[in-house]
Amino acid sequence: MPSLTEFLVIAALLFGLGVAGIILNRKNIIVLLMSLELILLAVNTNFIAFSYFLNNTIGQVFVFFVLTVAASEAAIGLAILVVLYRRRGTIEVQNLDALKG
Repeated sequence: MPSLTEFLVIAALLFGLGVAGIILNRKNIIVLLMSLELILLAVNTNFIAFSYFLNNTIGQVFVFFVLTVAASEAAIGLAILVVLYRRRGTIEVQNLDALKG
């Protein structure tokens, strides 16, 4: 069984990849959403690791709430992207700088 440190290193790598994806790629909204999902996966990994090693199920229960938020974020985000693409013909961030209701 891997140690707690190994789980935390993996979670830190996932979190770093997510942050790097947000910082480095500001053109494609889909990549930004995927980077946000990586950050949420890193948080879930931390919750599961601490929950397992502390013999407490509260972290595992909290992961279900985070997964619910992540799934709804993905569904609503992709629906907004479809509408934006139909109206504007592009989903590049630079071309969507003037969003007015």
